[in-house]
Amino acid sequence: MAFETEKEAAARASLEYVRDGQIVGLGSGSTASIAIRLLAERVRAGLKIQGIPTSIASQNLAAQLGIPLTTFEEFQQIDVTLDGADEFDPGLNLIKGGGGAMLREKIVASASKQLVIVTDSSKQARMLGKFPVPVEVIGFAEPLVAKKISDMGAKVVRRLDSSGKAYTTDEGHHILDCHFGQIPDPEGLNGKLCDVPGVVEHGLFVGMASVVLMANRGAVEKFSR
Repeated sequence: MAFETEKEAAARASLEYVRDGQIVGLGSGSTASIAIRLLAERVRAGLKIQGIPTSIASQNLAAQLGIPLTTFEEFQQIDVTLDGADEFDPGLNLIKGGGGAMLREKIVASASKQLVIVTDSSKQARMLGKFPVPVEVIGFAEPLVAKKISDMGAKVVRRLDSSGKAYTTDEGHHILDCHFGQIPDPEGLNGKLCDVPGVVEHGLFVGMASVVLMANRGAVEKFSR
């Protein structure tokens, strides 16, 4: 319950980065959903924005709440994206993808002038790695990718859905949750994962966050890169 209260505080603080007339990236996951709901309140009060969602779930939520949506066909640059993270380190490197949306999240982040991350205090880490790195893979290559990542020293677990079948992303791929333990060189690991044929995307977001807003015990701390 405490972390839920923190998430709302951080999400509310993130709205300060949104201005009238902007294109806004709408993140995915529990914290981002809170930001979308708060953003919708501002829209109903007169804020003029257009959103580009990072998942079907966020798209449905934003549409249901009356946030006008657009696409990359209309706009190729996003002013600010509000999103969450599963973990962040002192360099503002992130692990994302606990909700399975890291492919679209990374595409949207790459097109954003500002990536504002909203978290609670449980997501802060001295070094990444407590949370597994999700790796989105083409089904055809999954056994090969799993072997190559295992050879890097990770324990690789195929993500399952609630029925026990392979979890399928919005783009129709599978996810391998890769437990590396502590990750002292996120940039190096980022490169190694990207070099594996069959990897579509992964949940290491290196050097992408502009600011992390972390709610902790009633206050919101701001970490800038």
